Amino acid sequence: MCAASEGRWGRRQRALLCCVLVAAWEAACGQLRYSVPEELPKGSFVGDVAKDLALQLAANRDSGARVVSADRTQYFALHANSGHLVTAERLDREQLCEGVQRCELRCEVIVEGEMRIYRIEVEIKDINDNAPSFREAEKELRMSEMTPPGSRFPLVEAHDPDVGVNSLQSYELSGDEHFSLSVQVGTDGEKRPELVLAKALDREEAVFHELVLRAIDGGEPSRTGTARIRVSVLDANDNAPVFSQAVYAVRVPEDVPVGSTLLTLTAIDADEGLNGNVKYLFEKITDKALKIFHLDPETGSIRLLRSLDFEEGDSYEFRVQARDSGELFDTATVSISVTDVNDNAPEISVRSALSEISEDAPSGTVVALLHVQDRDSGANGEVRCSVVESVPFRLERALDNYYSVVTARELDREEVSEYNVTVWASDGGSPSLRSSAVLALRVLDVNDNAPVFAEARYSARLPENNAEGALVLTVRAWDADWGQNARVRYRLAEGRVRGAPLSSYVSVQAETGALYALRSFDYEEVREVGLWVRAEDGGAPALSSNVSVRLLIVDENDNAPQVLYPPAAAAGAGWTGVELAPRSAEPGALVAKVVAVDADAGQNAWLSYELAKATEPGLFRVGLHSGEVRTARSPLARDAPRHSLVVVVKDQGRPALSATATLTVVLAESVAELLSELGSAAAPAEPAGSLTRWLVLAVAAVSCLFLAFLLLLLALRLRRWRRSQLLPPASGALRGVPASHFVGIDGVRAFLHSYSHEVSLTADSRKSQRRWAADSCCNTLPARPPPDKAAPLLGEDAAGARGAPPDALPQAQPNTDWRFSQTQRPGTSGSQNGEEGGAWPNNQFDTEMLQAMILASANEAADGNSTLGGSTGTMGLSARYGPQFTLQHVPDYRQNVYIPGSTATLTNAAGKSNAKGSSGGNKKKSGKKEKEKK
Repeated sequence: MCAASEGRWGRRQRALLCCVLVAAWEAACGQLRYSVPEELPKGSFVGDVAKDLALQLAANRDSGARVVSADRTQYFALHANSGHLVTAERLDREQLCEGVQRCELRCEVIVEGEMRIYRIEVEIKDINDNAPSFREAEKELRMSEMTPPGSRFPLVEAHDPDVGVNSLQSYELSGDEHFSLSVQVGTDGEKRPELVLAKALDREEAVFHELVLRAIDGGEPSRTGTARIRVSVLDANDNAPVFSQAVYAVRVPEDVPVGSTLLTLTAIDADEGLNGNVKYLFEKITDKALKIFHLDPETGSIRLLRSLDFEEGDSYEFRVQARDSGELFDTATVSISVTDVNDNAPEISVRSALSEISEDAPSGTVVALLHVQDRDSGANGEVRCSVVESVPFRLERALDNYYSVVTARELDREEVSEYNVTVWASDGGSPSLRSSAVLALRVLDVNDNAPVFAEARYSARLPENNAEGALVLTVRAWDADWGQNARVRYRLAEGRVRGAPLSSYVSVQAETGALYALRSFDYEEVREVGLWVRAEDGGAPALSSNVSVRLLIVDENDNAPQVLYPPAAAAGAGWTGVELAPRSAEPGALVAKVVAVDADAGQNAWLSYELAKATEPGLFRVGLHSGEVRTARSPLARDAPRHSLVVVVKDQGRPALSATATLTVVLAESVAELLSELGSAAAPAEPAGSLTRWLVLAVAAVSCLFLAFLLLLLALRLRRWRRSQLLPPASGALRGVPASHFVGIDGVRAFLHSYSHEVSLTADSRKSQRRWAADSCCNTLPARPPPDKAAPLLGEDAAGARGAPPDALPQAQPNTDWRFSQTQRPGTSGSQNGEEGGAWPNNQFDTEMLQAMILASANEAADGNSTLGGSTGTMGLSARYGPQFTLQHVPDYRQNVYIPGSTATLTNAAGKSNAKGSSGGNKKKSGKKEKEKK
């Protein structure tokens, strides 16, 4: 007895071990199997998934797991804490797996954090919860009294939804000795009850026979179902109906319209009259098929009650009976096969998906799990999935109907921050049906971009002597990242300027990138500051980039010129800046040179020299840009031996700054005479104040003389105008009047001729230039015109010109050549070699003489009411003021002169062609030759 027990215990251990090994093998393969009985309450335990799959759900809550199923109803759920698989709905095996021997439900467990799928199969075990039942609780049979014993009559079959031992197992008949029960077992294992006539019927004995048919299943306890059978005894009917064929088979598509006739049954009865009248009825049919098909009892046609669905049932089989009025019958089998039609589009279910992913996720990262199915079959149910090629994702098959959406390459949030991944599923039908699912995925930023400056390098100009804290410039940098990774802060790189830290010179605002000067810059000390600004983002680790910033200090005119020579006299020192000039020096001889420098740069360092004060103003002159002191004329015997010159040195800044230099020039032939002159303090030269007074008196006298001349000229003009009013308009009475009757200006011409200059006038008087002629001291007066030539009067050519319309007079075009020549441009001290030409007069007396010359020429032109006379190309000045004063020395400024009260225009139209010829014979003579002539 003990041995038998031990043997049974060993067999149980081996069976349990095999089950454990099978479960372990299936778990290793990613598949679990469980079995539960049906009709369990909701929340019943099915299996420990966490233990079987070695999932640590409680330790890692981020990697949660859940159960999904392809069915519309979720029958199972996974407990979040324990990892147990429990029932979520009532499990009715007969409802879930009707007509199926083995009922299995499939579901999948998805681990979110690991993006892994495990398949679970749960077998639903049958329990004896259904009793056998008959479709008809009462059945009436009609039999002829002539029916021979042993005849068999099929009875209604009982139906038990349970399977196995719980299904229908046997039938029992009770109630009458005339009948017995025979149960036939078909090839499909079905039990078909038949009523067997055991004893001949006699209608005269009994018209009706009451029977009870009982169906019994094999459950514990067993369940039964009963049906009442009533047999009516009829008179004789010797021919039964006969079907045209034993089996009727038909194939119909699932999209056949409702109400269509699928097929028509035909049965023939050889009897006549009522015995030949055949009626059709279902002998055996399932409840599901009974709701779909309708059998017309008169015609035998089978019609469709509702639409077919291949996915619900692909074939139906039932038996049909043809019975005549005498209760004779025949049986036929009807088989209806449903063919699939591509009427179901693929279904895409998102089982698990990420809503956001880091942009540095490696290629192949799973972002979603999709379940795809098509309820059609064959080619109509073959599904192909794809994603659009424009996104960096691809599909990979995970299980049979599962696909994983994975990254095809690394993502870049700066290119695309969000993706809407569209997954398409299309079947193999014709035409193909397709469906889609959209996955929204946001890309999380990673600090993978360094700040980028708006410019490759920055430069700014800062005036010197700036205020402390002045804004210099603002640098800008952008970071393509997002959020904290895109927050840019600025700071200065380490550096030194003139030995001091760079941070003591400039600073940068960390948030805005504004660069400020912390001290006042001096161009003479620092002309350029080079620095680096670093932009750093807020990522971890932080990324940065540098940019070069160049600050150019702009010079301001804050330094006056500094005279290097002659040096300034120290307190108590003797003579300084003493220069020797021989009395035999020619005009233009170099006496000394004032040397000055300016610490500024550019225009602020361009220096010009002017003679501000001199003992003898006309004796010396200073080069405008060179600072060279030269003799303006040869020294005379009456000139003082010692001369003091004050030279002003100015820069070109705004405002201009200046410095003065004092030179002492001694007219001596030797060094001994120079020393003697410097040593004789008892016989000083004539004071400079006395010379100045004489100059003032001379200028005043010349001014009074010029004013008197203007008054006289005005009186003569009024008198001429009065005479012209008294004379008739076309009279030529004045043709023979001598020119001497009019007051001439020869005397003034002679005076002005001694001050003839070579003049260059521009629109800016500060840039005008004048050069003294070599024979400016000539006292010869020009000859009058010969007496045989009558001077033109106002009544002839002038009157004719006055009578002409103003438009008829040619107007000269403006002269645009007002530019400086190369030698007239300003430069630094000492930049001009030799003697500059075109300096303005050095004193007020010379300036007034030039003005008198121009006004006198203009007045003469106004009196003649014509262009200025004289030789061709001389503008009327050469005949009166010297042959050297031609248009080659004076720019053509007549088109810019307007003479009040006259229509004349100062032109040179007639004289331009002969300008070279007329000036060719007037060559300059040196002052030395003039002396020899004297």
